[in-house]
Amino acid sequence: MKVKSSRINRNKLSWLLEQDLNVKLEILKNHLEISRFLVNDILEEEVRQLAGNRYSHDRPHNGRYTRWGFNPGSVKLGSENVRIDVPRVYDREEKQHVPLGNYQRLKENNRLDDQVLQAVLSGLSTRDYQHVIEGLLDSFGLSPSSISARFIEVSSARLEAFQKRDLSHHDFVALFIDGKSLAKEQMVIVLGVTVKGDKIPLGFIQTHSENALAIKQLLTEIVGRGLSYQDGLLCVLDGAKGLHKAVREVFGDYALIQRCRWHKRENVLSYLNETVKDSYRRRISRAYHAETLEDAKKQLQAIIKDLRVENLSAAHSLEEGLEETLTLHRLGLDEEFGRSFATTNCIENVNSLMEKHIGKVKYWKNSDQRHRWVACALLEIEKRLRKVDNHKNLQQFKDKITQEVAQKPKEKREAA
Repeated sequence: MKVKSSRINRNKLSWLLEQDLNVKLEILKNHLEISRFLVNDILEEEVRQLAGNRYSHDRPHNGRYTRWGFNPGSVKLGSENVRIDVPRVYDREEKQHVPLGNYQRLKENNRLDDQVLQAVLSGLSTRDYQHVIEGLLDSFGLSPSSISARFIEVSSARLEAFQKRDLSHHDFVALFIDGKSLAKEQMVIVLGVTVKGDKIPLGFIQTHSENALAIKQLLTEIVGRGLSYQDGLLCVLDGAKGLHKAVREVFGDYALIQRCRWHKRENVLSYLNETVKDSYRRRISRAYHAETLEDAKKQLQAIIKDLRVENLSAAHSLEEGLEETLTLHRLGLDEEFGRSFATTNCIENVNSLMEKHIGKVKYWKNSDQRHRWVACALLEIEKRLRKVDNHKNLQQFKDKITQEVAQKPKEKREAA
């Protein structure tokens, strides 16, 4: 005899005890049904204390509470989410529904996954979790191995959700792309900034180096999830050629590239003797903070002239990609938005926060583990990211980029 049904069972344990042996044995094959009976009993007992027995005229609390049907709900039993019908109780005096305390306590088990995730991402070993959530875990009798299994389950779900989430309802004005070294492997991350100033991690890919093919696949996948770029995007990059090539191949001239000034300056300084580094550091910084494009170029050309005498390699470094370090100047946006968009600091901050979450992991078992942990860390970090500076004026920022893109011939805008 089969007792399984698509309809949610509201029976209590008393019903089970009244059935013949065949029914009892059939139900025992599915322990979740017995658990559901017990949950129904627990909830019904609380309802009885408030509203009395069903169909009885003898009601406690002077009839203040009354039964009011059911709402769909669920509780987690072991590793399974079990659907139940949650009784509703109405308070006639307060004229509102009363939450059932027993249901809230049962739901604590659902929140366990989030607390385990928080504990592990805080950099704790799964063998040392007791010191963080000791009381909660003791109440459920969990072991270190079950915590590890639960984290794998939860983090796998988070990774899938991260990789599939729809981006089409966001209006992005800029992308930051950078690599994070993770045990001799690069995890290249893409961070988007919306016209409202929100920072949203969009995706990542594991690659041995910042090569164009892998990053192109990452950007193409993000576009496939709804990233719109036809109004133009500012892409903030360091000097990696693979990043630059991938951006051009995916976005064409719809992307305006802002080279990170910090990376450019530090690269130039790496060629110089210690005795002159501070002087050139100040000069390059002043040039990049010039009010106008003309003044910035004038100062940088003067520095290049001096560097040709001091160190020709440093001069060539400053010359390479110089125009792209001045994109914000050319758009007339540097004064208002240079602090947020002239360097890769936004995504460097994300990388720094990731280090706090997963930096204590010394041994990575496999690629799946890397992906799960990075996705979980990025989703947690996203909750704490502040809006970019001057975010209230980002529509002006977007309009400038759109105007710049519109001036280019359509055939040149398309990706190669």
